Order: sequence, then structure tokens, then C-alpha cells
Amino acid sequence: MGAPYHQFCPVAKAMELLDERWTMLLVRELVLGSQHFNDLRRGLPRMSPTLLSKRLNQLVRAGIVDKQVDGHDVTYVLTPAGRELQAVVESVGLWGVRWIGNLGDEDLDPKLLMWDMHRNVDLDAVAEPPQVVHFVFDDVRGPSRQWWIVIERDETEVCDIDPERPVAVTVRSDLRTLTEVWRGDRTWSQAQRVGAVQIDGPTALCRAVPAWFPPTGFAQAVRPA
Repeated sequence: MGAPYHQFCPVAKAMELLDERWTMLLVRELVLGSQHFNDLRRGLPRMSPTLLSKRLNQLVRAGIVDKQVDGHDVTYVLTPAGRELQAVVESVGLWGVRWIGNLGDEDLDPKLLMWDMHRNVDLDAVAEPPQVVHFVFDDVRGPSRQWWIVIERDETEVCDIDPERPVAVTVRSDLRTLTEVWRGDRTWSQAQRVGAVQIDGPTALCRAVPAWFPPTGFAQAVRPA
């Protein structure tokens, strides 16, 4: 728990737990369905493993998370109290889209973007899996420049090395543009129209890609004029 505010207000009591660094982002990952330590780390790539363990233990002690152990398999699952925080996470996210719109270069992270996109693929929109989508960030140097998302019938996988499977389509963009598309700051068609996103492959598959990767729910937020 964080430092006490010594106020009877329920907002103050809640924030004694939730306003410590990384805690609400960890709750976000749990709300989005991550249950294993390594998956939580991939959604929080700049959080140290030590701090992640500490925050998980705090949430377990607070009754927000249930730690379940089955042999060597350890999972972290939201309790009923934790699941109620989904509405809080969604409200904060929608508010952030509406009023905290600017993205600095330091906010852009290809690893986090690809992880988030792969776990939100609309599997129902993929008519004939498996499909492999190759992503290339023209402005990124080093191993984070290329990624592959493998879409199977019931699951997806994100790879930072070539899975050596036939590529259905290739998506080329700079990191900021694809992040903005994913956030809903602009649409796939708007980015393609000005050449900021290029999708190469068979015509039918190229047209289908935006439906495979619909923007996050936060994209529906109405921006102020």
C-alpha cells in the first residue's frame, strides 16, 4: 500500500492502493486477460520483474487478485473486487483519449504496440486462417524493426523473429502512424490514402487487414473539437 492520506473519503482510501507507480497499468493488463507473469511483463515492458512481483503481491494481499498455483503453473486472476476495476480502467482510458492526446516520441514502443495488436485480433473477421502478417517499421532500427503476427483459428502469436511461415500480407508504416491508427487517432483508410501505411499482398487480404486489427475500444471516444 502507498502512503496513507489519512482521509475518510473512499476516493482517498482507494488511491492508497491504486496510485502507486505501475499499479493501475498492471490492473489494465489483468483486465485485458493476461494471467501469467511473462505475459504481464510483455504488456509492461519497462516495468522491472522485481517491481512487478511486488505490485502483484500487494494486489493479492488487498484482495484484488487471486494467485492460483497448479504445479509449476502460476496464474493471477482478478477477484470480483478486481473485476469491478474494469469500468475504472475504461473510464480513465476514454478520458485520456479525449483530453491527453499528445504522444511524445518516448511514448512509442513497437514491442508494446505489437503485443497489444496481437491480443486484440478479431478472429471472426479472419475468413481463412492461418494468416501471417508481417509488420515493418521504416523508422525503427535494430531488431524491433520487423514483427510477425501469426493468426491461427483460435489464437494468435506475436514474433520478433521470422517464424518461417508464408507471409499473407506485409504492413509498412512508421511507428507513430501505426500507433495512431491503433489508438483511433486516424483510420486505416486515412493513413493509407496519404501513403503513411502501405499494405502489400493479394488484394482481398489487403482489404481485410483493417478488419483483422480493429482499433482499441478507446478509439470510440469522442474527441473534443
